[in-house]
Amino acid sequence: MARIAVIGGTGYAGSNIVAEAVSRGHTVVSVARTLPAERIEGATYVENTLLDVPGLVAEIEGVDVVVSAVAARGEMLGHVREGIAQLVAALPETVRVGVVGGAGGSLVAEGGERLIDQPGFADEYKPEALEAIGILEDLQSGAGGRDWFYIHPAGGFGSWAPGERTGTYRDGGDVLVTDAEGESYISGPDFGVAVIDEIEDPKHVNERFTVGY
Repeated sequence: MARIAVIGGTGYAGSNIVAEAVSRGHTVVSVARTLPAERIEGATYVENTLLDVPGLVAEIEGVDVVVSAVAARGEMLGHVREGIAQLVAALPETVRVGVVGGAGGSLVAEGGERLIDQPGFADEYKPEALEAIGILEDLQSGAGGRDWFYIHPAGGFGSWAPGERTGTYRDGGDVLVTDAEGESYISGPDFGVAVIDEIEDPKHVNERFTVGY
């Protein structure tokens, strides 16, 4: 069993990752700005953020994997990319780093354009998407010998459509996963399944991948 820290562990993506990891018997530390009123039994909760990387590293000392599920929105917009870069530099090289990105950086077809570059991509989501893409570019160009992975959820991933756990999903590589009708969706619980599957059985060492149904 792994020792896993999830930064942003009380958010939508993070809480589903924490729940799945605990259910499989992993030791899990959920890191967030504030302690939640409702907690997942079996997880340890600590207060910290990417805005205090030295303190954060001290809080999660001894973990095997760190997953950032922090979205670059609200007061964190403009700070997540820098925080993850600092975190990657500060952690022991033996610690694997996973990053939850957005759908915007996914390709719409093999070798094609990114979702963010399509006419229908809403301007209001572009700052968050561009920062997430910047994090991926940093990992691709400067992570050195560290083992990392970066996961793009489906386009319809979010708290507005939580869904249920089926234990199944499709891996699209670099390409946004869509169904026969062109819809792109994955439930919160199954996104957690995909992340913990990658931790337990790494298939994307130092690369990004997309997930959906």
